[in-house]
Amino acid sequence: MKKISLLLTAVLLATMLSGCGGKTGGGAATASGSAAASANSGKKALNICRQAELATMDSCQASDQDSLMAIISTIEPLYVNNSEGVPVPGTAESYETSEDGKTYTFHIRKDASWSNGDPVTANDFVYAWRRLSDPKTAAEYNTLLEVASIKNATDVISGKMPTDKLGVSAKDDKTLVVELDYPVTFFLSLVTFPSFCPLNQKFVEEKGDKYASGVENLLSCGPYMMDSWDVGGNTYKLVKNPKYYNAGSVKVDEINFQVIKDFQQAMLAYKNGDEDFTYLSGETTISQMKNEPGFTQVESGYLWFMTPNIAPKSKNYSCGLENVNLRKAVAMSYDKDAICKDILKDGSFPADFAIPVKLAKGPDGKDFRDTAPGILKTDKNKAKELWEQAKKELGVDTVNIELLYDDAETTPLVAQFIQNEVETNLPGVKFTLKAQPKKNRVQLMLDREYELGLNRWGPDYADPMTYLNLWKGDAISNSGNFQNPEYDSLLKNATSGEFANDPAKRWNALQQAEKIILDDVAMMPVYQQGTTAMIRPGFTGLGLFPVGVASYGFVDMNK
Repeated sequence: MKKISLLLTAVLLATMLSGCGGKTGGGAATASGSAAASANSGKKALNICRQAELATMDSCQASDQDSLMAIISTIEPLYVNNSEGVPVPGTAESYETSEDGKTYTFHIRKDASWSNGDPVTANDFVYAWRRLSDPKTAAEYNTLLEVASIKNATDVISGKMPTDKLGVSAKDDKTLVVELDYPVTFFLSLVTFPSFCPLNQKFVEEKGDKYASGVENLLSCGPYMMDSWDVGGNTYKLVKNPKYYNAGSVKVDEINFQVIKDFQQAMLAYKNGDEDFTYLSGETTISQMKNEPGFTQVESGYLWFMTPNIAPKSKNYSCGLENVNLRKAVAMSYDKDAICKDILKDGSFPADFAIPVKLAKGPDGKDFRDTAPGILKTDKNKAKELWEQAKKELGVDTVNIELLYDDAETTPLVAQFIQNEVETNLPGVKFTLKAQPKKNRVQLMLDREYELGLNRWGPDYADPMTYLNLWKGDAISNSGNFQNPEYDSLLKNATSGEFANDPAKRWNALQQAEKIILDDVAMMPVYQQGTTAMIRPGFTGLGLFPVGVASYGFVDMNK
């Protein structure tokens, strides 16, 4: 797999490390602008502007980029990604694999410790992974255990087996053994993901329901630890962890996060020297800053799409979207090109697919998109025909669909544009808009208490399964309750069945699976996101990559 930069942001983990503890070379970060030594403390600080509040610091519950980024900055997994997206030793200093590739033995660093002084042990990983797999935890990312082919993961997640049957065990305090059902070529990259971070069992169980609910309920074994957190508010702060085994390579003392949802305000904060990194979006901010030093624009792996609730949890949410022709009509009725060119202006481009461009290459060396044509293209005339057919099948002349979306960034403008397009091009279809903070929107979708949700997904690893897993029949992420036995069978055969060890057949199965998603309209593509940001001049080693839980990463950073 090419560029499996699982944590682009690899997070502030490498965030200011000299490449993960100096193992990969390169300099450590030195602050610039507002990141220069503060007048009061003389400490080196980095100030980052974000667009959404920090939702959680529980590695088994986190699914948004801000939470995942903060977690992996404070809790180090077995391996981490360097600036090239290559896994390098983290809490584990080394590993061996069995001849058949189905058993990994990791050796935990002797000097790895938690911020309370407890040593990091193999059991910390056993406990964390079992907690992730436990049906009671209901972790959205428990599917990664299946993607990684951890032995018995599927049966444990479904409740058919107890968590102690999961293929992870502690041979001794510093030796972790992981058993797989079948070899996975990108396994090492998978375990860099925050969901695979360790947890101190005694601490977590002592805190109980309060675990990860505030600074006093957190424990760190990574380069940083949480110093302050306005839970539910707009600020949080990470500081250097003195108990980190390689604390000497952490050159930036603190990272300050400020949530500013309005891009104009974020731009002003950057220009005033209050922030060192911020995203830009929209014509005004981008046009004002495009000729300024530090202006950066790259492709992103994030895909924006609308998810229809095909089988609502409550009958009150029935709006006709159970009809495939209505779903197709809506999906083909809005001008995606206008969204990208007239609203976003950040390098985003129209999507008529479920697997992004430049996500992964097949065994033929070609990008997935090069050999799998998109289907749901904008076609307003065809959309009208499908709406007429849907009306006959539903026995109605009008429908009212509520569109749920985030209240931050440019999302409201996109939602309003889609509303106008649908109502104009499909007479009788009325859109009601419902804006919510991201955390609330995500929960409403997970609870299936919605009709149509505008959301995005960023790839966690460079393989189509990072998207296709979203619509598995039993996946927690399958908020629209899409059910298709043929689809589930294709995914099973591609991961653990007859195609798993045949790259060509596996790739073909994944392309067939995407076609089902688009033909059945389990999702309505909108656009693949571009990323435009301002980075304080003077910083080097800052990676912006298309794959990962966040779209930027301070890796091997220097001034």
